[in-house]
Amino acid sequence: MLKIGALILACGLLAACGRQEPAAPAAPAAPSAASPAAPAAPTRKPAPPGAAAYIIEPADGAKVTNPVRVVFGLKGFGVAPAGVERNDAGHHHLLVDAAMPANLSLPLPNDEQHRHFGGGQTEVELTLAPGRHTLQLVLGDHLHIPHDPPIASNVITIEVQ
Repeated sequence: MLKIGALILACGLLAACGRQEPAAPAAPAAPSAASPAAPAAPTRKPAPPGAAAYIIEPADGAKVTNPVRVVFGLKGFGVAPAGVERNDAGHHHLLVDAAMPANLSLPLPNDEQHRHFGGGQTEVELTLAPGRHTLQLVLGDHLHIPHDPPIASNVITIEVQ
């Protein structure tokens, strides 16, 4: 009987040792030199010398009606869909009434002022409010990040009647 009691006591002790008590809330860690650094920004793909984006249509200063047809031009570089990583190609982004972003190491936004053409499109028909508008093309790599230096068209101004 003593052996059985000792065995039960030993099993109880082993079970208690394996049980985890709720942990007390940890104190916030103090910043240290060993803390992991923020992830590095992706490296911008180099643009070849002479590569240029331009707007074929409409012409700068044109008076147009809706839908506005915008035809993209590209020299010295190829077009590839977003997500396809190539050193010799990218895809178009059209800035509508927007300045070139200040931080070109980040992907271009995707909204009404920053339109993505990730399928490799080379033209679009837009409906714009009557009035003056600016347009500019910017090529992005497979991650929508502009090349270094950026392959961008001149800004053109159009007036929608």
